[in-house]
Amino acid sequence: MSGAAAYEEVKDPCPVHDGSGWHLFGTGITAPGRFEILHARAQELRGPWTLTRPPRMPPLPGGCLAAPGVIAEGEMLHMFLQSDFNALDGRVEHLLSVDAGQSFRHIDTALLSLTATAEAGIYDPHPALIDGQAFLSYSAFSEVGSPDIHLARSLSGEWAGPWERLGPILCHEEVPFHNARGSLDYEWGLEGAQLLQLADGTVLLTAVCFLTAGATGSRQRVFLGGAVSASGPFELCGPFTPPGRTGEDGHACAVLENGDLFLLMQKRSGVKDAWAYALEPVPLSRLPRVPQMSAGA
Repeated sequence: MSGAAAYEEVKDPCPVHDGSGWHLFGTGITAPGRFEILHARAQELRGPWTLTRPPRMPPLPGGCLAAPGVIAEGEMLHMFLQSDFNALDGRVEHLLSVDAGQSFRHIDTALLSLTATAEAGIYDPHPALIDGQAFLSYSAFSEVGSPDIHLARSLSGEWAGPWERLGPILCHEEVPFHNARGSLDYEWGLEGAQLLQLADGTVLLTAVCFLTAGATGSRQRVFLGGAVSASGPFELCGPFTPPGRTGEDGHACAVLENGDLFLLMQKRSGVKDAWAYALEPVPLSRLPRVPQMSAGA
């Protein structure tokens, strides 16, 4: 990516097509604990990508304003942004750009964490349009470091909500290759979720787990799930590991281009290496089989 040397690391990629070209938003890390919203442009998903100036953003409180989830509505770009990922009392903020991602203005707070509940902390929001309905997937937890995947639906059908919380759609106990709560070497919970509806109607889930074995800092993986609706239940397949890849893969977005499916993910070779972006094709044979959808095909 041209200009990427401006960042020590890049994380949480979110590609989106606005009808004329591709945008890439993400978390740009300028120094330990210092973040800004990354923005790059390209005509093709495969690039070349050119890094632009970071979008002009309104001042918002939070310890980690990052992990943007963006969706295009014509020429408008709706961004959903976390305020924190490792603290209680988080928020999901809704912002809008009408100038191709050069600047965003604050529209509203889409979701507030709910004290003393399973959503006492919230982060990693991502918008999705499923069967014409607007949804937000996100991670939520009652204890820092132990999130499950949750879902909310817009009652108005608009990205401004209001949002109806539908609760968890995927929990630790439903992912057999994910580290279990209470284990001595427990690392982190389920995060980085995104939903994408495929041409046959299947709802594809991408999310991040942490494997049951291995050294801490080496177990982060992307996995896939499929369902007939945004709320599941999801048929899972094991971690998606690109051929020849070593190290960790994390927060990923699935995207369709010219009928082909890709994952744009963050990756690193080892715990001492910087996170970077990688684009990987997803063979159809790696997609989860959804019995209900198969039977109706």
